[in-house]
Amino acid sequence: MTADTLQIEIQKTSKSRLDEVDFENLVFGRNISDHMFIVEYRDGQWKDSRIVPYGDLSLSPATAALHYGQTILEGMKAYRNDAGEVLLFRALDNWARMNKSAERLCMPAIPQDVFMNGLTELIRLDSGWVPATEGCSLYIRPYMFATDPYIGVKPSESYMFVIFTSPVGTYYAKPPRVKFETKYIRAAEGGVGATKCGGNYGGSLYPAKLAQEEGYEQLIWTDAREHAYIEESGTMNVMFFIEGKLITPHVSDTTLDGVTRKSIVAVAKHWNIPVEERKVSVKEIVEALKAGKVEAAFGAGTAVVISPFASINYEGVDYTLPEIKEDSFVSKVKSYLTDLRTGKIEDVFGWTLKV
Repeated sequence: MTADTLQIEIQKTSKSRLDEVDFENLVFGRNISDHMFIVEYRDGQWKDSRIVPYGDLSLSPATAALHYGQTILEGMKAYRNDAGEVLLFRALDNWARMNKSAERLCMPAIPQDVFMNGLTELIRLDSGWVPATEGCSLYIRPYMFATDPYIGVKPSESYMFVIFTSPVGTYYAKPPRVKFETKYIRAAEGGVGATKCGGNYGGSLYPAKLAQEEGYEQLIWTDAREHAYIEESGTMNVMFFIEGKLITPHVSDTTLDGVTRKSIVAVAKHWNIPVEERKVSVKEIVEALKAGKVEAAFGAGTAVVISPFASINYEGVDYTLPEIKEDSFVSKVKSYLTDLRTGKIEDVFGWTLKV
């Protein structure tokens, strides 16, 4: 993949904050890089592409996104290879998914050249923020929100698209304890579950807080109709390795089409490992846990990468999962994707882009 350079106005910061960052002790999302990319949608066109020093945005109190939730986001990462070069992973997939979210929320599509050239120019300018430490990366947050200073309930006519970045380490310090959520819901059929919109996260915070008070780091959401089928977790898709097969809930209008998830599925198929993408019932997984058939249960997402679960709770019972061995599928696929993203092995899938 290649991306040509688009003419973008660039205003560099007068003083970099790079020397203030402890790259050996990165906390996820706490350190923000020096610059951000901004482009605005007005009068039916994307205008005023610019890269400016990272800082506050000036908004009207009547800004539409603050009242009616027209806001979408993506999560991506950049990696540094052994030669010191910076690589992006499956960036076009994130662009396509963002436009899918935009369509569902009555927002304008972002042209590929606007997204990709803004992204690559920003990464080039802040390339020093891409960690070289093993296990670390540069997290990338593209997002768009409605900017009409108008509080009538209708789609906005103006929008702002922003990208900023943050060097990050590991999301979970240890394998998380999770529980099946069977009271609250994340998404319902016909809703916005397949979009990466702000409201999906806002609505999940209270149930997650209740779970955290019980000692669980995350929830596994179940379907809105019966609470009988597994959907996804709060920050990741959910996958199981049972008796030599990779099993994961299929992508639907109530689940997010995760980039890491479909990368794992593609790698498993490339390795001739049986893969089942289908409806997965809670009962099926609980019975497999009781019988000791679950070799691994794990989350997959850009932020968490691949995160094996320590245990899964259902109806007050904690089912402890086996420790992940070096020769397990989870260890192998995690190492493979890490090596692919950092350029240590050949990219047979064409997923990486050198910035």
